[in-house]
Amino acid sequence: MGIAIRIHETGAPEVLRVEQHDPGQPGTGEVLIRHEAIGLNYIDVYHRSGLYPLSELPAVIGMEGAGVVESIGSGVTDLNLGDRVAYAGLPPGAYAERRCIPAHRVVKLPKGISTAQAAAIMLKGMTARYLLFGCYPVKIGDTILIHAAAGGVGSLVCQWAHHLGATVIGTVGSEAKAAYVSERGCDHPVLYQKEDFVEKVMALTSGKGVDVVYDSVGQATFERSLRCLRPLGTMVSFGQSSGPVAPLDLGKLAAYGSLFLTRPTLMTYTARREDLLVHAEDLFDVVIKGAVRVEINQEFALKDAVRAHQVLESRGTMGSSLLLP
Repeated sequence: MGIAIRIHETGAPEVLRVEQHDPGQPGTGEVLIRHEAIGLNYIDVYHRSGLYPLSELPAVIGMEGAGVVESIGSGVTDLNLGDRVAYAGLPPGAYAERRCIPAHRVVKLPKGISTAQAAAIMLKGMTARYLLFGCYPVKIGDTILIHAAAGGVGSLVCQWAHHLGATVIGTVGSEAKAAYVSERGCDHPVLYQKEDFVEKVMALTSGKGVDVVYDSVGQATFERSLRCLRPLGTMVSFGQSSGPVAPLDLGKLAAYGSLFLTRPTLMTYTARREDLLVHAEDLFDVVIKGAVRVEINQEFALKDAVRAHQVLESRGTMGSSLLLP
């Protein structure tokens, strides 16, 4: 037995309950993992609040973790007891000291990546990977706009895009966050509470607009993000921390310059085992080379998940955050 954070109903952070939890033994094709670190992500808020409904309640939430294989179910041939592993994506259940998970969703960690690092970047880093290579292939000479640049995904996108040779414009909410992202590949931080980010983007690009916008904020930024794009530019809406995006008149995509729009998810981009491995390997490679730094700036005990969610929703975090069993 151990503990897990379970929700019996959706709502505010206080619906997160610390409860005794028996993960059971792994079934066919599964492994039992003892977590050493668990990633804290905004999708956890969406599941807790009910914005992204879970299949059933009560449920243990959490989409990202890393640890050690403690038990192996039948039919699993590529993992061994004691292997250091990590995962990100469905099925949820990471907010627990131990959990069973399908082995095909798990990747082994190379020597240069710690379990803490892996739990801090698997979901956010593989998200950065599909944003920069899948949704729009960022290359030397491109200019991108990333909202919430100081956040977990945003700070990784800044570093990785800079490594690829792009010019990075990023919106942030404070001078401290502007300084933070400036040291992490963001060429032009924009204080969105003091500056009109559309006007700033157009000034920085001599009126041309950016090649791609990465928007995880949603309702508060979506419409104006479209106006930041060059003709034939790409709008990537991959989250909605400010609320759902209103229904869109597709004619606006034509009016703003024959724009492309996509609403991707990590689960789609890594649904196949081979794609999951490519995303993880590319991520580990840039981290081991030092092109992308893993920065764990907030740590909470697993039992303090309520407080962790309160801090996350108050925009009081920078970089990655962990829950520690």
